[in-house]
Amino acid sequence: MSLVETYLSGLNEVLPPDAREQLTIATGADAGQLAAIRDAYPACPDSLLELWSRVDGTYWRTYGDTKIAVLMLGADVDGGEYPYYLLSTGQALNMHSAGYSSDSITERYGDCVQEDPDMVDARIDPNVPMSKRLCFSHCMNNGGTSVLYVDFDPAAGGKIGQVMRFLHDPDSYAVIAESFDVYLQQLINDGYRFVFEDE
Repeated sequence: MSLVETYLSGLNEVLPPDAREQLTIATGADAGQLAAIRDAYPACPDSLLELWSRVDGTYWRTYGDTKIAVLMLGADVDGGEYPYYLLSTGQALNMHSAGYSSDSITERYGDCVQEDPDMVDARIDPNVPMSKRLCFSHCMNNGGTSVLYVDFDPAAGGKIGQVMRFLHDPDSYAVIAESFDVYLQQLINDGYRFVFEDE
């Protein structure tokens, strides 16, 4: 069983009935959609592509005549208990092409980056355009509070493919896993703490 299969199997066991039922409606991205991701992000982790091949998004994603919204990922916010949606391949590519994504962290925040050493993890290069990072997840607050990325252009001390988390107010950027595989394994090891029983 692959890591993604293990992840989804464990998730299915803990999701509330309504979320579990919604997730059964989801289908995977097709070969063309996965190829488009690979074209935009050649170093996209195989495990993320595999996840998309099984579930092409749960962020108010329409499958046939049914729209689903399943919180199926997590991060380090609120002790790991804050949930996130999986973006679809199309939504991820839209994030890649959005005009504001050409800005770097430094361009967005100016001198604040230098003045606040806690704002940007030392493993993250604040001068890299955000469009070079693959946004794969928005938080339950429709992304307004937190967003997750795979970072392919780390600073010294970082690793290509590290998972980084943006958190709003006060804004900060942190590395939460050295790879997407490690990220999924962390969520498994934590017992899917982000799942709401009354979701």
